[in-house]
Amino acid sequence: MLPTHDTSARQHTGGPTPVPGRGGNRNPQVRRPELSNVEVEIASLLDRSTQELRLAWRKLHRTEPPLGISRDLLIRSLAYDLQQRAHGGPNFRLRRRLQTLAAASEKSARSVDAGVALKAGTTLVRQWRGHTHAILVREDGFEYEGERYRSLTVIAERITGAHWSGPRFFGVTKRARGSVLAEARA
Repeated sequence: MLPTHDTSARQHTGGPTPVPGRGGNRNPQVRRPELSNVEVEIASLLDRSTQELRLAWRKLHRTEPPLGISRDLLIRSLAYDLQQRAHGGPNFRLRRRLQTLAAASEKSARSVDAGVALKAGTTLVRQWRGHTHAILVREDGFEYEGERYRSLTVIAERITGAHWSGPRFFGVTKRARGSVLAEARA
């Protein structure tokens, strides 16, 4: 029996799903000329056996792949590494931002938005239906009416009786902060 190149056969065996728009035939002679070398190499990962993928991981990382890693995740990781090698990794600004977020996470800073970090001791105030609600930002969450909560959303739901985005309800999103600054300048 001839080997089949139909990717639908792979889908039922737990293999990775086919790459959209690339078709099921992975024969090197049939490749489209507009594909770059990196794209061709990434597409060829689908045809490799799990052992060949593990060998490629060892060559690239000089260590064994993590125990229990699925074939699909192995292919995705190798594809990412090939793209990074060909096109470069994240730029300095993005790496710096990720380091800042990681450091804030380690310090348990309450981050509600990627650009908004609330410091412990900050008080958030919101008027709702004639009542003023004050929330104290703590190291381990938030305090409202003497009780501790893990998120602003839970407090917003308690106040309104309906599901609300906590950061949006209390006005601690980037857009809200930007509009407040614009109003202050006017």
